[in-house]
Order: sequence, then C-alpha cells, then structure tokens
Amino acid sequence: MIAPAAPVRIPVRGGGTFPVRRVYCVGRNFADHAKEMGAAVPASKAERGTPVFFHKPADAVVLDGVVPYPPGTNDLHHEVELVVALGEGARVFGYAIGLDLTRRDLQSAAKAKGLPWDTGKGFDFSAPVGELVRAGEIEPLAPRRISLEVNGTQRQASTLDQLIWDVPDILGELSKLYTLKAGDLVFMGTPAGVGPLQPGDAFTARLDDVLVLEGRIAPPLR
Repeated sequence: MIAPAAPVRIPVRGGGTFPVRRVYCVGRNFADHAKEMGAAVPASKAERGTPVFFHKPADAVVLDGVVPYPPGTNDLHHEVELVVALGEGARVFGYAIGLDLTRRDLQSAAKAKGLPWDTGKGFDFSAPVGELVRAGEIEPLAPRRISLEVNGTQRQASTLDQLIWDVPDILGELSKLYTLKAGDLVFMGTPAGVGPLQPGDAFTARLDDVLVLEGRIAPPLR
C-alpha cells in the first residue's frame, strides 16, 4: 500500500494552518505585464474578454522560501503575485504574497507552437508562498502595493487597483469552469518587470508591510 501524501499546510497568522487543495493561476492580469509579454491590452472592462487560467500542482507550494533552480531551463523568471485562499463555501478566507515562478524558455517555446504551458509553469517548487493573513485584516485590497526586490534591487511594483480582473471577477470566472472549494489558492497575476533569477539570488516580496515573503534560489538538486 502507498500512503496518500499529506497536503501542504500554509501557516496562518494568529494560529492554525491552511491545507492546500488546488492552485489556480491567472495570466496577464496587469495591463503593463500583458504589454511587456506582447499581448493585447484591453482599453476598457467591456473589452477584457475572458481571463487566462492555468494550474500548478498543490505540492509545488514552497513554505520555507528555498527554491532549488529547476531542471530543463536556462531562464527561470520571477512573477510576484497576490494569492487568494478560499475557505468554506469557496469564500475568501485570507491572502498571502507569492511568486509564480516560470521556466520562461519552455513557456515561450510552447506558446510559439500553440501548446499548453504546463512545463513552463507547473514544475516542482514553482509556487513559493508566505504566511496567510485573514481577509478582514487586509481588506480593502485596491490601494495596496505589491512589490518584489531581488538582491536588494526593486524589480516589480504596482498597486492592486491595476488588476484587469479583481478578486470577485476572477472567482466568478473560475466558478464557471471549476467547483471551487475550501483549500483552493488563486494566484492573481503579476505586474510588469518580470525577469531572471539565478542560484544565489535572494528575493523579498511584499504587499505593503502586511505580507512579506523572503527566500532564495538554491543550486539545482542533484
């Protein structure tokens, strides 16, 4: 018999843990990032179309901030994101700050051929996440600032009012496609400024001074 793997449990500020069920991700949810990736930028809400969704494995969540440089790539990129955690009834339980790590060379090759992004997005250790803060301690979200520093230099920064689809929008669109449940995480998309990470790099992601995620890129696993 093979024992089932225990779920990843994210610490919750003030006590308790959050068991991860699924990880949903939103692509191109900041206009400046969509532009830097060569995608069309909607001029208004009426022109947004539908969000781009993809997944990461639940066991790709990293809690200690230590990310081994992944195999199969020479172009690992950072994408700082707000992470939404769903509780009972698929209501928002809390928020964290996280990184959607991307093997950009593999993603770009797949996109050029019209293939899925799985190898570029859904790999081991691709979803570092900080501790969760309950929703009531951080809302309203819109004026808050998300940012990322690498080796002490700012790489990314924006405010959450720049999201093309906000949290209610995204949960509404996801619920048309999936049955959302307690334990689900939603990575909400990244602002412009994505760029490479190398072994030895240290990163600090923030949402104002409320959420912080610190970590580093370790050498590849042998």
